[in-house]
Amino acid sequence: MKLHGIYPPLTTPFAGDGALALDRLQENIARYNRTRLPGYVLTGSTGEAVLLNRDEVERVWAAAREAAGADKLLVAGTGVESTAETIERTNRAAALGYHAALVKTPHYYKPQMTSAAEVEHFLRVADAARIPILLYSVPQFTGLALEAAVVARLAGHANILGIKESSGNVQRVTEIIQATPPGFQTLVGSATTLYPSLAVGAVGGVLALACALPELCAELYEASRAGDADRARTLQHRVVPPTLKFVAELGIPGVKYAMDCLGYYGGASRRPLLPLTEAQKREVEAVLAAVTPVSATGR
Repeated sequence: MKLHGIYPPLTTPFAGDGALALDRLQENIARYNRTRLPGYVLTGSTGEAVLLNRDEVERVWAAAREAAGADKLLVAGTGVESTAETIERTNRAAALGYHAALVKTPHYYKPQMTSAAEVEHFLRVADAARIPILLYSVPQFTGLALEAAVVARLAGHANILGIKESSGNVQRVTEIIQATPPGFQTLVGSATTLYPSLAVGAVGGVLALACALPELCAELYEASRAGDADRARTLQHRVVPPTLKFVAELGIPGVKYAMDCLGYYGGASRRPLLPLTEAQKREVEAVLAAVTPVSATGR
């Protein structure tokens, strides 16, 4: 299975009363189906997975599976603190027709999450999972990064497909690529370092920015893949301001508001995430005013 290209970690829409708005999710996916995106990640960090209960997670998976185009690869975020629960969720995603699972590092008992504990956790999940797994290193949320030596120990497992490395550290990405076999797929989670990461061997990205600006992100990937360095550099510079504003500074509420501005359904996030202020909304609109013509015209 090749996970090359740009995958949006889809947002989870909520209705006014806070309940899941699965019809809105399916409307978003119907629109994404017409883009150059090769697939979708559900219930990842941008999907507010940690704010959903188990039933809601499975309902999101089922609704997305129903709406996704037949040619789209589906990845379910299944990682939780417990190894056993991660296995259960991964195999439930498999039963619903998902192609792979994104499994983050357990992190609550941080002092005990040694390299040995990380390796054992991922190997147990990979042994029991009925679909391939993608390691997920997101230290800005977990406080733990999977380093190259640990990834190299896991990369030989037949059911470990690759890694989503979200630190934004190109040196770490480079070290992981150098330490792992050629078939091991490294995707990045930071649009601000997408082109440098692709240049050193990453095969794609799982980018929150792609929820709002999928074509722009896909165009950057394709320019890099085609060897058009000038175009790729230009596009890389253009994705930085919206990534810094929507993703890094404002977080999921910022991503969702940008989606609202561009015709997708973003809507509210769940508490404790706060809604944007009116001033913050104007900031998002100003950034979009600069970048949207670029994404629409390709110039």
